[in-house]
Amino acid sequence: MIAVIQRVTEASVTIQGHVHGQIETGFVVLLGITHQDGMEDVEWLAGKIANLRIFNDQEGKMNRSLADVNGNILLISQFTLHASTKKGNRPSFTEAAPPAVAIPLYQAMATRLEQLLGKPIQTGIFGADMKVRLLNDGPVTIIIDTKNKK
Repeated sequence: MIAVIQRVTEASVTIQGHVHGQIETGFVVLLGITHQDGMEDVEWLAGKIANLRIFNDQEGKMNRSLADVNGNILLISQFTLHASTKKGNRPSFTEAAPPAVAIPLYQAMATRLEQLLGKPIQTGIFGADMKVRLLNDGPVTIIIDTKNKK
């Protein structure tokens, strides 16, 4: 499971011309799920995301978490994070989990993040054509891969 986490001052996801999810201060989390992922990846990654300290404190150091800034999350599924570009110029997505595997894990991630933050999060719709707008703050972008825990 790969998460690309962007610290934002605002973000939204639009589907078929309608805003489906919108946040102010917080994280846009692009989540890529592979066929090897399971609930242990959800638990570990959700804990990392919820407790990630990448908001500035009074001295300008990244030392504050979502809870510290009353931040929100916009969670977007993105199978292209598992693209392989080793051969040719057309990416292969064979490492991305099929919907039967990915959808329950995506939903579990949303639920777990809500539990850890103590409030609802915003999401896209799995498999939909989504237009994501964001204002990256910093810019700050962190990539976490559950296969590289050490």
